[in-house]
Amino acid sequence: MSPTPHTLLESGLHAEERLTRPELERLQLQRLQWTVRHAYENVPFYQRRFDDAGVRPEDIRELRDLERLPFTTKNDLREHYPFGLFAVPRSEVRRVHASSGTTGRLTVVGYTETDLNNWADLIARSLYASGVRPGWTVHNAYGYGLFTGGLGAHAGIERLGCTVIPMSGGQTEKQVQLINDFQPDAIMCTPSYLLTIADGFERAGLDPRASSLKVAICGAEPWTDAMRQELEERLDLKAVDIYGLSEIMGPGVGNECVETQDGPHIWEDHFLPEIIDEDLRQVADGATGELVFTTLTKEAIPMIRYRTRDLTSLHPGTARPAHRRIAKITGRNDDMIILRGVNIFPTQIEEIACGISGLTSHFILELSKRGTMDHLHVKIEPSGGVSQGDAEIALALLQKRIKDRVGASLGAELVVPGSLPRSEGKLKRLYDLR
Repeated sequence: MSPTPHTLLESGLHAEERLTRPELERLQLQRLQWTVRHAYENVPFYQRRFDDAGVRPEDIRELRDLERLPFTTKNDLREHYPFGLFAVPRSEVRRVHASSGTTGRLTVVGYTETDLNNWADLIARSLYASGVRPGWTVHNAYGYGLFTGGLGAHAGIERLGCTVIPMSGGQTEKQVQLINDFQPDAIMCTPSYLLTIADGFERAGLDPRASSLKVAICGAEPWTDAMRQELEERLDLKAVDIYGLSEIMGPGVGNECVETQDGPHIWEDHFLPEIIDEDLRQVADGATGELVFTTLTKEAIPMIRYRTRDLTSLHPGTARPAHRRIAKITGRNDDMIILRGVNIFPTQIEEIACGISGLTSHFILELSKRGTMDHLHVKIEPSGGVSQGDAEIALALLQKRIKDRVGASLGAELVVPGSLPRSEGKLKRLYDLR
């Protein structure tokens, strides 16, 4: 069995949140040694990988020995579909989740009873860090089903001692109605869908700032501080970032603390993070690179040095000093657009658009070919009530700021307000038409 789950203290913090950094690192080493042995002894894939790398479980004597271990990728999960990376008998698996990918083959993950209890505890910990308190009502607009967001968040809301409204995604008019009628204190959803809900309030003739919502726990897609500011201003609440991915657990791998809002603290008693460069070498805290995780307590499907593709950096903890923070995810190294030698992320366009009066955050990017050259085109909705002339001035400013800040020339056009697709889950920004 995996190491004992953490214990909730009367203060609302878990014991592991109060550890010193040396104490946390001793716990990490103990759990890393257990995880490596568990994976080696129970997953043939890992046994082969470790043997090929010339490393055995007993070789992990200190945390820096982590670098000796091989990486795991999403493709490894796809190649061993559906249950080839499970480390426990199917009879011990209490739940299965899966996410789809561009290949069409699902990546499947599983949870033992201990895994599910840890997950609920970590979501509860994340909610508490967000400012949610026992007795609150939480509107859960993450999708239920194979996606980890809905059910994962649901269990944690109940674990904290809150009332959950299990709305799931979509049906925006009904979302607005239930928020207006049930008066929840907090909401969990993607940041782009929260923007859609704010639009829904206004279409219904309601002021989103007058809603009962005090906190929004947003995740599942990259979003900028400019988007945070827009959400907080439009809905008069605090918006905090929850981080996770299904291969590691789901939501709740890390969470921002409402008192600092300076990037998600990774719950390092369960997940050991590292940042690697393009040569797959570890880089120092503060340097930007690809985020990699090793799970420390997962029983059903341990992950050793899983490459997330998320680009960020690690920083010292603040509100939870022992647990390091990640900077806001700037994008993924597999959604980066290389346009005539310039690297562009959709989040860069979002940040610029959010800062221009007369434009909304509703935009898409279309990547196409013009002759032999790639061409990137922005379609964006103007703000309501803005004249055509002012909207065109704002559009020209958008193109100029993209050129100045990103270093690339993009085509751009205004589209009719409400004509672009609205997010009901993870937002799709980029459409590759090549």
